[in-house]
Amino acid sequence: MDISINLDNLKFDANGLIPVITQSFYTGKVLMQAYANKEAIKKTIETGYATYYSRSRKKLWVKGETSGNKQKIVDIKVDCDMDSVLYLVKDYGVACHTGEESCFYTSILKKDNKPDGYEIFSSLYNKILERKINKPENSYVSSLFQKGSDRIIQKVGEEAIETVIALKNNNKNEIVYESADLLFHLLIALVDKDIKFENIQDELLRRYR
Repeated sequence: MDISINLDNLKFDANGLIPVITQSFYTGKVLMQAYANKEAIKKTIETGYATYYSRSRKKLWVKGETSGNKQKIVDIKVDCDMDSVLYLVKDYGVACHTGEESCFYTSILKKDNKPDGYEIFSSLYNKILERKINKPENSYVSSLFQKGSDRIIQKVGEEAIETVIALKNNNKNEIVYESADLLFHLLIALVDKDIKFENIQDELLRRYR
């Protein structure tokens, strides 16, 4: 990996450490917070996998070294004060030792279990996949999978037509409603065809200019 800044310019604390926030490249979810010294950051750059410094064990540790839940580095960013670092990663498995995807799973203010806005597509995809696997009763999504691919494809077509009509009618509320229906059924079709949402993100990123 190429380095755009001198690591000596980072503001490590008196113990030679700097806080590191780790964020998912695909969902934007904050996964964990840990610490790194200069050596850990250098190893992260050299290997391409997130490496930290354990304050309790007094040594470097690579995330997923024993669990297999590695974090492949996409980018490393530093804040404006140069005193904290962000690892942007493609994560494989959960980040938290509790088994949760993110260490930040406890909310002080939030009163529902809905995902945050930035992760709605990935969360919906996973929810739809769960419905496909577990086939709960009285589930609309489960019933679509039971009817087969042709019915799912038909629904995508129907919702696409309804979205086109909404756009033609130039009614904002109607456009929002029908667009949400279209995206929802498209996600069902992607799950049905075993196409991960990350594949769509990667293709859009490839096209980005």
